[in-house]
Amino acid sequence: MFHVVLITGISGSGKSVAIRQLEDQGYTCIDNLPVKFLHELIASAREDGLEKIAVAIDVRSPGELANLPDVISAIRAMGTPLQVIFLEADDRTLKQRYSESRRRHPLAYRLQLKNGIAPSLGECISHERELLAPLRDHEQVIDTSDLPPIQLRAWIKDLVVHDNNNVLLTFESFAFKKGVPSDADLVFDVRFLPNPHYDKDLRPLTGRDEPVATWLSQFDSVSEIINDITAYIQKWLPYYMQDTRSYLTVAIGCTGGQHRSVYVAEELAKRFSSHRPIRVRHRSQVPKNLT
Repeated sequence: MFHVVLITGISGSGKSVAIRQLEDQGYTCIDNLPVKFLHELIASAREDGLEKIAVAIDVRSPGELANLPDVISAIRAMGTPLQVIFLEADDRTLKQRYSESRRRHPLAYRLQLKNGIAPSLGECISHERELLAPLRDHEQVIDTSDLPPIQLRAWIKDLVVHDNNNVLLTFESFAFKKGVPSDADLVFDVRFLPNPHYDKDLRPLTGRDEPVATWLSQFDSVSEIINDITAYIQKWLPYYMQDTRSYLTVAIGCTGGQHRSVYVAEELAKRFSSHRPIRVRHRSQVPKNLT
């Protein structure tokens, strides 16, 4: 089946990692494609018999980036399965990555020519967010702040195989001490639940380990919050689906993102196991199958 993945987002958010992952999955990858050539690329790929195409388009690409949302809509209206993944990260993470790479922001030169003075990195990032806001608001977002490359690769691999004909329901655990992930559509705070961290035997484990799951399941408050979240999603998920969205990310947060939020996210995924497609992912721990 012909499938096109468009990777876009904020510079420094991990687009090169995403493109390399798709290349490993057999996609023909084109980086830094001008917007005006996207239609031609897709048509040419079909003629050549290619089935999987991945393209990166962002502020590095010449041309009218503002036209990209309309171009995407037109391509989809023609029946082409086009999946857009928008990567972003918070300012602290982006500045750290630029410091480590010692590279200039791709907008720095253009803004200097326009304004006559060299812009700061913060000004470049802020301007880029404004340019890409129309795309971010309507597509699947992954917040890569504090996310190891190996975990981003796993999430990209997971995303590109889902059924685009239904809402992808994602349950995501996170640590409040690292901030609320910006890719969350719904956020639930479970920091009030009993904390396995204070049991020395449970501390090194995670919410996916049986001893932690058994310990948490004995508390009424744990089952009650899972029941309440389940009821909320069951009630409102049909309305999200009517909104013609393709993704719904439910984020569950505790202090460290290791025990309570992980357990609750896993239990919610079980409650909604009949929904397809569904994913569960954890921001503060590397998936077991990758260790």
